[in-house]
Amino acid sequence: MAERSSPAIVYSVWRALFLHEAIHRFFGTRSAWVWLLLEPLVHIVFLMFLLTAVRMRLVVGIDTAVWAMVGLLAFFMFRRTAMRAMMAVEANVSVFTYRQLLPVDTVLVRAALEGFLMLLISLVLFAGGWLYGLQLLPADPLAVLGALFGLWLMGLGFALVTSVATRLIGEAGEMIGMLMIPLYFISGVIFPLSRVPQPYQEWLLLNPVAHGLEAARLGFSPLYQAVSGMSLSYLFGFALTLVFLGLALQVRFALRMRAQ
Repeated sequence: MAERSSPAIVYSVWRALFLHEAIHRFFGTRSAWVWLLLEPLVHIVFLMFLLTAVRMRLVVGIDTAVWAMVGLLAFFMFRRTAMRAMMAVEANVSVFTYRQLLPVDTVLVRAALEGFLMLLISLVLFAGGWLYGLQLLPADPLAVLGALFGLWLMGLGFALVTSVATRLIGEAGEMIGMLMIPLYFISGVIFPLSRVPQPYQEWLLLNPVAHGLEAARLGFSPLYQAVSGMSLSYLFGFALTLVFLGLALQVRFALRMRAQ
């Protein structure tokens, strides 16, 4: 029997991992697939109710419901990718007995799965909102996809770095999880960054996730008054830096992560 090439082995490993992760994600519990939709939907409904209660029909040039839905789903693209992929190594310790499988493989595959699921969930929720009467057809679909990809890449880089920390330092996962709470607020999910006065606005724009949310909203409506200084280049530059740093850490600590 002819030996398989290295790319063929990698493809087989990633495909098996992807199927394993997908089955667990959908059928790990009886309500797993429901929670995939329910979690972002609850956040969207709550934020829409909150903004409606204060009689905000438009948020800096865009319909309130569209602003809330796009911002939340864009943030979830980052957060779900980052947090789920961060725990991929811990969740797959038992499979490291196979020499073809490296810890970085689990992070990459789980990040890909989460990105795919968030795109699917976004399409379902956008379709539901469109049937409800919301104007949810993006003016610039490529700009929206570019922003979502940048946020996914940011989540991947975050996970590559933090998965090493959580594997080698047991308490790191809880501390990193706590960071997501303030990040939810300072990324412009629940308030428009353009309304924040200086110099605080400049401080908030140091957060690359905020740039992704603003770009996604601007892609849906050219009338949206995005914050001055928004830059997808900053988001991608930050994300790629994290990805390369994370890959370097994965290579450096691969043996310790397998044996820990």
